[in-house]
Amino acid sequence: MTTISPARPLGDFLREWRRRRRMSQLDLALEADISQRHLSFIESGRAVPSREMLLHLAERLGVPLRERNPMLIAAGFAPVFAERKLDDPALAPARQAIDMVLRGHEPFPALAIDRHWTLVAANAAVTPLLAGVADRSLMDGAVNVLRLSLHPHGLAPHIANFAEWRNHLLDRLHQQIAATGDRVLETLLEELAGYPAPETGPKSPSRDYAGIAVPMELRTAAGVLSFISTTTVFGTPVDVTLSELAVESFFPANNETARLLRQMAEAGPLKDES
Repeated sequence: MTTISPARPLGDFLREWRRRRRMSQLDLALEADISQRHLSFIESGRAVPSREMLLHLAERLGVPLRERNPMLIAAGFAPVFAERKLDDPALAPARQAIDMVLRGHEPFPALAIDRHWTLVAANAAVTPLLAGVADRSLMDGAVNVLRLSLHPHGLAPHIANFAEWRNHLLDRLHQQIAATGDRVLETLLEELAGYPAPETGPKSPSRDYAGIAVPMELRTAAGVLSFISTTTVFGTPVDVTLSELAVESFFPANNETARLLRQMAEAGPLKDES
């Protein structure tokens, strides 16, 4: 189980998450189908919610599982969401599912990451795309995918549309921080934003993509590979670790990229153009 030290009253948690979600007391009360008076009493400490009511409020607020345990403790309940290592036997079916998704996506690249964008697993199609990384220490130990992508000695020099891709990744990170309040991600954002930024002119409306429509165009010895990406998460996790895992799958954005990736898979690893 996650080790947590209680330090804050329950009302503080509820107000913080309401603020993050830009919800008034009335908004949350309506969403949770309770009276505003009842919610006000819970936040002020004049009423103690049942465990079921507290979990219901957390669900309505979209509180991450990791942050629900401290709320339970603040209300006098035991934590209910376990945090297991990915190699724990209890998570074996989930790990098998991740491996199946990664292998099944070949010859196109896919990787699994945790909440801090640390690489958990990757399929064979990812390796050839990293051949041009100049600073190999970026791939030692716990590999942070965002750092590897945006570092000036990582993939950054090989991304043809680096300004767009950088903005897309930083925007995603901003959104993740807003949703979770994760201080590790805040520190990571500060680091990444400090990397040299490309000089660009005004944004072109035709290139102002959103969501998965932002392409990543990677220069390789085989040619420029153009990808769009999707993010897959587990639908109904009750384990903290599982709730924070995501699979990033990259799909060819054109027929030429699909052809080159199949060719690369048949030929084995390729070196980067530089």
